[in-house]
Amino acid sequence: MATEPTAIALIAHDNYKSAAVAWAQRNAAALAGLRLYCTGTTGGRIEEILPSLQVTKLLSGPMGGDQQIGALAAEKRLAGILFFIDPLTAHPHDVDVKALIRLAIVHQTPLALNEATADAVLAHLLG
Repeated sequence: MATEPTAIALIAHDNYKSAAVAWAQRNAAALAGLRLYCTGTTGGRIEEILPSLQVTKLLSGPMGGDQQIGALAAEKRLAGILFFIDPLTAHPHDVDVKALIRLAIVHQTPLALNEATADAVLAHLLG
């Protein structure tokens, strides 16, 4: 029986989507062995640039995608969450972001909130 690849979530606020895509490009070889769950727009941008990656696109963050990622964390289906957060812009769905962070903490899911910690989480997953 084949085992499912390790899964991580990759999310980015609008002002950080380009940074998330650039990070994915730099780490494409490592990400090739993982399943990526992304919120809609972020996933679309990654698929466009890196079509060989296994990307599952969920809803956009404000439309419930953050909650879907939180559910995956609660179900222990994620080895990590990489969330390129824009700390300088107010977000109308801020409560969803806080709920996602809370679920990552409660369920002990490694959580990266910038490029440096995304590098650290990925290095940890790759052993």
